[in-house]
Amino acid sequence: MLSGRRRSKRSRSRCPPRSRASWRSRSSTNGRTDPATRRWVATPATVRPATVDRVTTSRPRITRVCAAATAFLGLTAAVACAPTPPPTSAPSGRPPAVVTALPPPPIATVTPEGDFAAVTRLVNDAITAHRLPGAVVQVGHAGKLEFRQAYGARKLPGEPGLDGSPSAAEPMTADTVFDMASLTKVLGTTTAVLQLYERGRIQFDDPVQTYLPEFNADNDPERAQVTLRMLLTHTSGIGGDLSHQGPWGLVAADREDGIHRALTAPLELAPAQAFHYSDINFIILGVLVERLTGEPLDEYVQENVFAPLGMTETRYLPAVKACGPHRTYGTAIAFDPNGSSAADCPDGTWSIDLLSRIAPTAHDEDTPGINPDFDHLLRGTVHDPTARRMGGVAGSAGVFSTVQDVGIFAQALLDRLAGRPSVFPLSQSTLQLATTPQQPGHTEGQVAAANDAFRRSVALNREPNYPAIAGVDLRGFGWDIDTPHSRPRGTIFPVGSFGHTGFTGVTMWLDPGSDSYVIVLANVIHQRGGPPVARLSGQVATAAARALHLYGS
Repeated sequence: MLSGRRRSKRSRSRCPPRSRASWRSRSSTNGRTDPATRRWVATPATVRPATVDRVTTSRPRITRVCAAATAFLGLTAAVACAPTPPPTSAPSGRPPAVVTALPPPPIATVTPEGDFAAVTRLVNDAITAHRLPGAVVQVGHAGKLEFRQAYGARKLPGEPGLDGSPSAAEPMTADTVFDMASLTKVLGTTTAVLQLYERGRIQFDDPVQTYLPEFNADNDPERAQVTLRMLLTHTSGIGGDLSHQGPWGLVAADREDGIHRALTAPLELAPAQAFHYSDINFIILGVLVERLTGEPLDEYVQENVFAPLGMTETRYLPAVKACGPHRTYGTAIAFDPNGSSAADCPDGTWSIDLLSRIAPTAHDEDTPGINPDFDHLLRGTVHDPTARRMGGVAGSAGVFSTVQDVGIFAQALLDRLAGRPSVFPLSQSTLQLATTPQQPGHTEGQVAAANDAFRRSVALNREPNYPAIAGVDLRGFGWDIDTPHSRPRGTIFPVGSFGHTGFTGVTMWLDPGSDSYVIVLANVIHQRGGPPVARLSGQVATAAARALHLYGS
């Protein structure tokens, strides 16, 4: 079964109950609520394709791009929540015809030009070397969108298309929706936890068991030392991820089992001993948000983070449906390599909704021999196996977004840090805390010392060390500053800038010192055996910084 079917019986409808509130907040300028049916009805709108070019205009340009995206999404939501149409007629004994889009245009190589030609060459070379199928890059500086470009393919040739059958490649577009993977941790979970701090609901050095007693049901003295600060900085000593052995959450999503497993996960290191990246830390933080707000995590971040920012194409559980001759259902399309039809579309309907813009990730490799979806292509379902077993919503992974929306988040954050007008849903002082070293034992001067070491290695034309000083890992609340995961910083942005990575091939890096950000969203794991994107992201960040002539480059 697909994860769309695991959540619950109600999630088989076109518009799951949790989704409706989220869609309402997104489409307020593109329709109306029918008072009789209480359904959202989109008003006609003309939607232009998102521009993919060097952008020289200022912030109103971004607004126009996002307004077009909002109009498109309002229309999509209305279609997704409309009554199910009657089945397409077909000769007796044959399935209905599959409703598909027009054949995709051929994949064209982007010609390098202008100040950002080096960025284009880097991405083109990576695609030519089969290191990734495609990518979208966006660069902002001094409050302006400087560059946005899509490259390569969203879907590789021969992989399942929108009806589940092998099909031609699909070109990457600037409005492609990506699985954010661990960018979920900073886009959603970290921001939500910091809102709790601003409301006086938590203190960073409080033990986790203060808020979640089942974290230490046996009153273990070592677990009693684990604090919220340690969860936020990955210094709790908890292991990296939950075990995926056994059938839990495979046949039907089991969120409660996942939460129990996270809250009782053993310590592998002593608390505060060392940086050890852990998805479990952020699963627990997601549970914290739910317990203290009384709202499901996906609904809370939609209403309190994404909607206030105007991130109209960002959400957990993207509302899609795809039905075809091979596989069907819910928030996913998966492909059975043996060609069998594992399920029929409800009521014989065959349709495609938002799915056409979502980049597929990988074939499901979770637990062969037990997993009924093993080797099926994931598209619209979170790739992370733990989040998938929990129904698609976890504090560690599950959010989907576009480069435009991630750029909105990055720009609003930089605006708030700089003291400019901003709708970012946190204060300047809270963001200053979150984006500077906060790991246990942090000291003033650590950033300057690390940056000096970093600059010395760059000056010697050596590959920089990440972290710059061996054994000194610098983490903010949620954000990465200088650790083995900091390669997307490149060689020009200093230690003290910050960012995050996501396993699917997505990275963002922000530098308040130069008032700049670089976002690389790639579907690197769609290509079997594709290498991590962090090295390419670092090269792109360096090329972008040079194009902007930052720090004397």
